[in-house]
Amino acid sequence: MVAQNTQRPTWWIVFLYGIISIIVGLVFLLYPLSALSAFVFVLGVYWLITGVIGLLDIFQDRTAWGWKLFSSILGIIAGLMVISRPLWATLIVPTVYVIVLAVWGLFMGIIMLVAAFKGAGWGAGIMGALTIFLALVLLGNPIIAAATLPWVFGFFAIFGGIVHLFMAFTIKGAGHQS
Repeated sequence: MVAQNTQRPTWWIVFLYGIISIIVGLVFLLYPLSALSAFVFVLGVYWLITGVIGLLDIFQDRTAWGWKLFSSILGIIAGLMVISRPLWATLIVPTVYVIVLAVWGLFMGIIMLVAAFKGAGWGAGIMGALTIFLALVLLGNPIIAAATLPWVFGFFAIFGGIVHLFMAFTIKGAGHQS
């Protein structure tokens, strides 16, 4: 028999996540360009570090070493490019992100439409059509869409923070506190 972990999170940790998320969201809303620049810079540092760690991992585990080498070198190059040209990266990285999301949205929309025609119902068809429409809007204006990312991140972070606060008080009220 396998023992399951039934321990619930400590309420104040969930509360702390909520407060931090709200603060990050407010920073994105109040200082969108600075927050996006900082976010992209941290992402560049992350890519660089994970690229170096990936190279080191090849010496420990040689399985799929070709893919590991490729992704590690790609991470190092991307990280160095972002770190060395932060203003350029602040425009390019979110724009590429929007394009990738749009292409993914096109595929998902097509899959939903196919499912609707195979009997999944009108809901799948409507969601598929809306997803395709949104993807085409993003592809038509990727730079404008990328420029809105700080506000999108900000609103999602604030919403997530509020949800975490409610969860924290629910956990505390249920008596699962440490």
